[in-house]
Amino acid sequence: MIDLLRHPHAPSREVQAVAASATRTPEGKLALHYAIHGKIAALNIPPPGPARVGWKLWRHTCCELFVRQAGAEAYHEFNFSPSGEWAAYAFTRYREGATLTDEALNPQIAVQSGAGRLDLYALVDLARLSPAYVRAPLTAGLAVIIEEASGGLSYWALKHPSDRPDFHHAGAFALELDELRD
Repeated sequence: MIDLLRHPHAPSREVQAVAASATRTPEGKLALHYAIHGKIAALNIPPPGPARVGWKLWRHTCCELFVRQAGAEAYHEFNFSPSGEWAAYAFTRYREGATLTDEALNPQIAVQSGAGRLDLYALVDLARLSPAYVRAPLTAGLAVIIEEASGGLSYWALKHPSDRPDFHHAGAFALELDELRD
């Protein structure tokens, strides 16, 4: 697990730490794990529901993945809600893209929650996003948005390269995933 950094302009009273990990599987998938440590009862966590495409998930508590082939301008984004809803986007360049509504992208979200910790797991089929992602070296951004019961939002990421939270920024793609070899 890698500790995520809270954006300095978005404090949190209820969360002490957030960590995340991304691991490639031999089957060409990306296994993700996000862990939120803090007063979970003081956060707005959507209740469990059916796995389905959601909209504007970033306005509430959600975990995010940004991924691109190393050196490429195009990238994909996934939002994972603790409710089981998810959203996927394809971008040709910085913030220029469209929503993907293919239900086959379903990232298989699982959540475990206790008084002091919430864990979200997701499994992304890289080939469904881009066949090149399966074996190529990738760069990724891992991020979490947390909504407190008070309505405040905090933004956590591997790196915050600008003075405002911007997970799309090229500098936020701070995790390198080596090419998959046989």
